[in-house]
Amino acid sequence: MSFKIGQREIGEGQPVFIIAELSANHGGDIEIALNTLKAMKNAGADAVKLQTYTADTLTIDSDKDDFKIHHGTIWDGITLYKLYQEAYTPWEWQPKLKQAADDLGLECFSSPFDKSAVDFLEKMNVPAYKIASFEITDIPLIEYTASKGKPIIISTGIAEMKDIEEALQACRKANNNEIALLKCTSSYPAPMEEINLRTIPDMKSRFKVEIGLSDHTLGFTIPAAAVALGATIIEKHFILDKSIGGPDASFSLTPDEFKQMVNSVRDTEKALGKITYELSEKTKSSSAFSRSLYIVKDVKEGEIFSEENVKSIRPGFGMHPRHLKEILGKRAKCNIEKGTRFNWDLVNE
Repeated sequence: MSFKIGQREIGEGQPVFIIAELSANHGGDIEIALNTLKAMKNAGADAVKLQTYTADTLTIDSDKDDFKIHHGTIWDGITLYKLYQEAYTPWEWQPKLKQAADDLGLECFSSPFDKSAVDFLEKMNVPAYKIASFEITDIPLIEYTASKGKPIIISTGIAEMKDIEEALQACRKANNNEIALLKCTSSYPAPMEEINLRTIPDMKSRFKVEIGLSDHTLGFTIPAAAVALGATIIEKHFILDKSIGGPDASFSLTPDEFKQMVNSVRDTEKALGKITYELSEKTKSSSAFSRSLYIVKDVKEGEIFSEENVKSIRPGFGMHPRHLKEILGKRAKCNIEKGTRFNWDLVNE
């Protein structure tokens, strides 16, 4: 299932691939976009993801009710065309942004929204493609994108089971098996009770591809939980400063927040470790605080060991407590001082 995006290996046993989503968080200013890339790198991102569309490649300029947003979102009341006009990243910026990302050591790729965007991104030699949640049903677009032979990451925010299966079939029809699915909740911001992270291990076993999370919750705790459940990719919106505003600002992370998320993910990776029942050296040294058998009252030679003079107490330098029943009723071989570690040499056989 594993594959590479640029220089990064994606898959189980590899560091989680952390994608910072630029989206519309540039305020129409390329200098803000370039500074955002630097902040992404400093915050620990592995990649930056762009979006490659124009309002005209996504929809039409219409005031008809069908083209107005009224679905309980943060964008209600405006038309699709106006939203995408505000949110798009100018295409002439994108080669510059990719070069800047390359210079910073960030992988840079994008979500294409039509064939012309794929062709444009091919000229930029992006290392991968991302299919956005709302495009998962656009099977011709997925087939065309997958045909370019690059890894393809697909968000599943609006997908039912059959939609995911069709999207995977479209990739495989194009002889592309370098696929990752991102568990996603297409609600902005996404409420915690709709995240359903337990779906991640089920997706992994059911679809036999890499699984990640595209997160739209407020905050940064959910990505670490997703990693604990097997996510190998995390995608999160990034904004240099929320005062920039824009359609995605409310559910994007600032540099400090993103860095905290990255730290949480990396700590989770360390904590997952491996399946083992062996004790580390640090844990072994802590065994001094476990229980063991000690003489707790002065004992004279020939005296019988009882629960009054031999007990299981801390520290753990004496005999294992499992032997207590064997000891009780036997006699002391010599005088023994209170606080002596119990061992068989003290027993008169």
